Formats: sequence, structure tokens, C-alpha cells
Amino acid sequence: MSGPDIRQRTGFRIAVLILLGGFCLASFLFSMRCGSRNLSCAEILKTLWAADDSTDYLILYHIRLPRVLLGGLVGAALALSGAILQGVMRNPLAAPGIIGVSSGGALTAVGILLLLPQFSELLVPAAFLGALATAVLVYALAWKGGIQPVRLILSGVAVASMLSALVSMLLLFNSERAVVVLDFMIGSLSAKSWTQVRLIWPYIVCGAFASFLLARSLNILALGDEVAAGLGLRVELMRVILLALSALLAAASVSVVGLLGFVGLIAPHVVRLMIGSDCRYLLPGAALFGSGMLVCCDTVGRIAMDPVELPAGIILALLGPPFFLYLLRRSADHEA
Repeated sequence: MSGPDIRQRTGFRIAVLILLGGFCLASFLFSMRCGSRNLSCAEILKTLWAADDSTDYLILYHIRLPRVLLGGLVGAALALSGAILQGVMRNPLAAPGIIGVSSGGALTAVGILLLLPQFSELLVPAAFLGALATAVLVYALAWKGGIQPVRLILSGVAVASMLSALVSMLLLFNSERAVVVLDFMIGSLSAKSWTQVRLIWPYIVCGAFASFLLARSLNILALGDEVAAGLGLRVELMRVILLALSALLAAASVSVVGLLGFVGLIAPHVVRLMIGSDCRYLLPGAALFGSGMLVCCDTVGRIAMDPVELPAGIILALLGPPFFLYLLRRSADHEA
């Protein structure tokens, strides 16, 4: 049986999802084991179960576990955000970082960190509003009797550049506090704790649950506006809802770990190659792969040049551009 036919089989898709879940769990365990003090899986389970005041417990529970969970949540959120954007805009190159959604969330988050630190509890809602406004702006600029992939990407790049300039201006005029947002601009999971996990998990869990519920509507949107409307879908309303959902997931991530790029581009594509474009399977698959991918990148950054730590954003920046150029070349070949 040919590859494309196999990918349409429900049993095969479920098996791939199970494998992706195993990859995600393995990346979590690998990250928990590695560091200045290497621990076996048995030692990890025994230490966490004992919950005493030992050094191993303090390292695992207060340093590694919240970092791993935060990386998993953020990776899943960015992957879901990218998959939703690609479906709504019917553009395989759409992703939160590439079309400027992450930059919009970053601008408002940096503004609060630098200018209004006393309102840090409003970081996620403010980043959401910035990300949503950017998504709407890019969509409006790219619209001209319809959406064309090239026009969408160019609009996103232009808006992202403008927003990056505004962020740079904020940093320039608040240079005495610029060190506060250095890790934010690079994208890092370093020095994160349970505080950040508690801050964003409700947004990401609710956003992920809503995206799974709307997977069927995303499938219908992929058929085109006329067909979707003929099937009874309120196209523009659903598009706005999905854009808001994508912006919420991206903003929750940006608000605590900064500008982590390319997760939302790579994860959906890798999963799409394995199980096809049915969003009922693509969305959970992308979430699992994105979660494991980000945790792996963070772990590599921690151990590659020990004792110096490379932020996860740098590892992703090295992996992302070649993949993006590959997709760009592939899209150009299809259009030729």
C-alpha cells in the first residue's frame, strides 16, 4: 500500500500519536536526567517520591521539573499556534514568529516589563492583545480579493520588522533596565520556576482544549471559503475565533520565555508529513512533537557547552532557517 494511503488510516494515525507521546515523555526524562548532576530514571522516581530535603530533590523539584514542564507547555502552545495559523491562512509558511504574531506579543510584554513592572500580573493578557492585533493587521494588509501566500509572508515580515524596531527603541530609551529583557529577546527557559508554570498553564490548557474542539471547523476552512460557507460554516467568524486562539497560545508562550522562533513552523510540518493534514490528528500530534522538540533543544543547550548554557532560542535559530528555506523552495517548486 502506498504511503499516502497508509497515512489516511485511523489506526496508523493513532499509532503515530502514541509514538509522538513516547518521544515527548522520553525527552522529558532525558532532560530531567541531564545536568551538573546526572541521575538515572530510577533515582529520579525515587527522589521525587521521597520528597525530602536532599540535594537531589531540591535540584529535581525546584529546578529541573518546572523547567521541563514549562518547556513542554510552551512547545505545545507554539506548535498549536502555528498549525492553526497555517490552516486559517491556508499557507504552509505561516507561523507565529514569521508573520509577526510573536513580535506583537513581545512588544506589549517588553513594554510592561520595562515601563510598568508593577503590572506584571497582566503580562499574558497584554501579550495576547498585542499578538491578536498583529494577526488581524497582517491579515488585513495581505487581503486583496483573497489571501495569497507570498503577500501574506511579505506583510508579516514587514509588520514583524516594524514591531522589532519598536522593541529596540524601548530598549534604547530604557537601557538601564535592558538586562531584564535580554533572555526574553533571545528566548530562554533558564532560571524559570513554578511561578511561570502557574502563570501560563491555564491559558495554554484552555487554548489547547479549544483548538481540539475546533479541529473539524479548521478542516472545513481548508476546503476554501465558498465550500466552507456552503457547508454551513460562518467563515469570517470562525476565522476570527481561530486567529484569537492562535494569538492566545503564542502570547502565553512569549510572555514567559520570550521570542522562541520556528517551533510553530517545524512541528506542524513534521507531523503533517507523517499523518496528513486532518486537524483532528494533526493538532494533538503537533502539540506532542512541539513539546518534545523544545525540551530537547533546551537540554542540548544546557549540556552542549557545559558549564556555559546556550539558550533554547539559539538552538532553534540554528535549526529553523534551513527548514524554512526548504519549505520555501518546496512551495516555489509546487507553484512552478
